[in-house]
Amino acid sequence: MCICINCYFVDRCETYHAVETQHEQLHLTESPDFQAKNPTINVNIRPKEDYVEMEWDVVGCDSFLMESGKWAKLRPGEAIPT
Repeated sequence: MCICINCYFVDRCETYHAVETQHEQLHLTESPDFQAKNPTINVNIRPKEDYVEMEWDVVGCDSFLMESGKWAKLRPGEAIPT
């Protein structure tokens, strides 16, 4: 699971914006203004019958600042990305 959902900077972060793009999800912001320091991204690749599924998760970041439930506060009632 992406640590970004519990990060203070999730709605401003260029790295999370890129992950949203990879997952073809709506962006929390169209103009991120925060550059994460040393993000570590795991990319899980799963071959399917006629396509390849890729899941991107930020699993480490020197800029991570815990704010439990930050993503859910920004998108109340929506399913939390996994």
